[in-house]
Amino acid sequence: MKLVIQRVKLASVSIGGSVKSSIDEGLLVFVGIEDADAEDDIKWLSTKLVQLRIFNDEAGVMNCSVKDTGGEILIISQFTLHASTRKGNRPSYIKASKPDIAIPLYETFVRQVEADLGKPVKTGSFGADMQVTLVNDGPVTILIDSKAKE
Repeated sequence: MKLVIQRVKLASVSIGGSVKSSIDEGLLVFVGIEDADAEDDIKWLSTKLVQLRIFNDEAGVMNCSVKDTGGEILIISQFTLHASTRKGNRPSYIKASKPDIAIPLYETFVRQVEADLGKPVKTGSFGADMQVTLVNDGPVTILIDSKAKE
């Protein structure tokens, strides 16, 4: 699994011109799933996400997690995170899981993050054409790949 994590002041996802979900201060998370992903990837990434210290403490040092700050999380599925651009100019998405594999893993990831965070998270709609709006805070953007453990 791959995550793109953005620290945001606010973020929302719309489908067909209607806002599906929105958050105030917290994390906007794009998640890409491949066939090789499993329960251990989900648990490792969820723990890392919820405990990632990228929010400022009283001294202005990034020393607090989203859980510490009481922030919110918006999780959006994004198969294009597994794009391969090795050949030509048209990306290949061969590594991205098909919905029959990806949807259960995505839903399990959302439930695990909710359990680790201790409250519900917001989501988009898997496979939908979504428009995401955000105000990146910092900017802070972190990339995590569960296979590389970094």
